[in-house]
Amino acid sequence: MNDERWQRIMQWPLTAAGVLFLITYSVRVLLDYQGDLSAVAWTIIVAAWLLFLVDYVVRFALARDRGHWFRTHIFDLLAVVLPAVRPLRALRLITLFPVFRRNTGDALRSRVSIYLAGSISLLLYLASLAVLQSERFAPGANIRTFGDAVWWSVVTLGTVGYGDYYPVTGAGRLVAVALMAGGVALVGVITATLSSWIVERVSAITLR
Repeated sequence: MNDERWQRIMQWPLTAAGVLFLITYSVRVLLDYQGDLSAVAWTIIVAAWLLFLVDYVVRFALARDRGHWFRTHIFDLLAVVLPAVRPLRALRLITLFPVFRRNTGDALRSRVSIYLAGSISLLLYLASLAVLQSERFAPGANIRTFGDAVWWSVVTLGTVGYGDYYPVTGAGRLVAVALMAGGVALVGVITATLSSWIVERVSAITLR
């Protein structure tokens, strides 16, 4: 079995695992249930993690040049290490539409734009869940509702930082660091995409 065949086999299971993880994690945090339901939720979350781990290990083992494969598959590693990245697998479904499978500049930029919009939305949503889970019952915390968490995520990602809401726990501050780093990375990708579009349009006008 080669890597491409393994990817075809695992495409839908990994996508389903990412979506299931997102739903389970959302329900667990927003409803804050305990007992048997919490145990079921953790079982689903751990099962999703194991599936991503197995996929990563198998693909690494199947790679011919493992050093090159490792360097070019950082996202797959992040999907194992960082649970919040797993739902982004669902964005790969856009490649099933013929218009996004073309290799033209417009199609590629459309694909990147959809990935960016989906990534930003998921990043804000998951950061809100994570900071709410970390802060809600902490002494002296001011982020106690999902609305507070969403507002904090938006102003943090936008580097506005009004200061009306802020994390007080170590876990909450780690979420803040990850969110700010993700925001800087996304801004870089957006800038590169817009630059590519502007250069192509200027070149087209010049050649007329």
